Amino acid sequence: MSIEVLFSYDWAIRAILASGMVGILCGALGCFIVLRNMALIGDALSHAILPGVVFSFIIAGYSIIGFFLGSVLFGLTAAVIITWIQQNVQTKNDAAIGIIYTAMFSIGVMSISWISRNEGVHLDLKDFLFGNVLGVSDGDLTMTAAVTVFVIISIIVFYRQLFVTTFQPTIADTFGISAKSLHYFLMLLLSFSVVASLQTVGVILVVAMLITPPSTAILWSNRLQHVILISSFIGFLSATGGFFASVYFETTPGPAMAVMSTLFYGISVAIAPEKGLISKSLQKRQQKLKILEEDVLKQVYRLEQGDAVMLSKVRGLLKISKQTISRLIRRLERKSLVKLKANNSVMLTSSGIAQASELVRAHRLWETYLVKTIGLSEGQIHEEAEQLEHILTEEIMDELDETLGFPSTDPHGSPIPKKVGSAKFSLLQLEVGSKGLISHHQRAEVASKLWEQGILPGRSITISSKQNDFMHINDGESAHKISSKLAGMIQVEAFKD
Repeated sequence: MSIEVLFSYDWAIRAILASGMVGILCGALGCFIVLRNMALIGDALSHAILPGVVFSFIIAGYSIIGFFLGSVLFGLTAAVIITWIQQNVQTKNDAAIGIIYTAMFSIGVMSISWISRNEGVHLDLKDFLFGNVLGVSDGDLTMTAAVTVFVIISIIVFYRQLFVTTFQPTIADTFGISAKSLHYFLMLLLSFSVVASLQTVGVILVVAMLITPPSTAILWSNRLQHVILISSFIGFLSATGGFFASVYFETTPGPAMAVMSTLFYGISVAIAPEKGLISKSLQKRQQKLKILEEDVLKQVYRLEQGDAVMLSKVRGLLKISKQTISRLIRRLERKSLVKLKANNSVMLTSSGIAQASELVRAHRLWETYLVKTIGLSEGQIHEEAEQLEHILTEEIMDELDETLGFPSTDPHGSPIPKKVGSAKFSLLQLEVGSKGLISHHQRAEVASKLWEQGILPGRSITISSKQNDFMHINDGESAHKISSKLAGMIQVEAFKD
């Protein structure tokens, strides 16, 4: 059937509108279900409403309003029972969900089977399980539209509360937000959504519409607002695309919608930025090249003694091919970190020296930390330092430097380069008779001890004498006795003559 012909039928237009609204509805609400790890709850409620359908049919006959009220009532009942068991009975959370929803679903199936035996009663179990979007009536469409609008408005109005209780439920109480009340309100919205999706995808496949589009959207963004919008869009495309596919391939619409949403998920797993497999592969490749570049810089820095370093020597130390070293040098040249000489040798630029110095500093600081703090031997530390030197941030290195008392050499006796552009030293490094300026940037416990001794930040001090455990300083107003341990943690901004 062509698209033009399809749009000429009223039932097709109703089916497309209902599918699109269900996709948007489930996509938006499903974000909170997924982020709260409540996927199984959605599955439970979708199955638990089946007895409500039978109950309402017995009371009011084939009534859309009756189905809606009965389904919501039984859905909320299931949510309350599950939550009570999880909080008051020694049963695993997922087990409590499984116990209740399988029991209620079984009761619903048995009830439909029982009342269908009566003459004149037509209640097809298959339509409730897998949906019957081709049979959407004007009443079904109106109900779906009303639920969609209500749920979207609820998400907008209560977005702040839903956000806080989703990511920081403990902190929510300090803001006067009841996480328990929001939980049950979310269950109410979920029940509404499941009932609205009943005619489109059925109680079994509605879980796919609640879970798959949000899971897909999370691959594309880390911001909740963007995730909700992307999820709603993917839900819309999955539902309407699944419907058109079912017409084209002459298959059932509900399962086609679920398959379509899974197809979008599979594509996103491959191509999503940052989190997709292709992106991760490229990131891993770039990280590997970055590490190789930094290894080249570090080796040239260690070998360079005022003269250019032969590439063959660097290549031999790193055990890489000629093609690889040539490629790395070209990349480093483009970044203005090295200069390639005519005799196939290389020298670092000022920028290259600065970057290589930071790498060596990170390596030797980490080795010092592992020996002094962890207690490892010198033979155990090199390999770990080789790996971590590429990922240690400037903040971590500064903290290590300060914690270790600004050491000048590593456990092997090699000098530790000072931070590029920094004029900070430890007070312990000053020689007798030299002067320094107390830095304003001190660790909290160090600043407290300085304050207790009356030594103010920014004050110029002179080293009077040094012993093994203590040193005496003078700040121009009074003399102070400082332990060597504390002196190793006190930062001095600059030396003065």
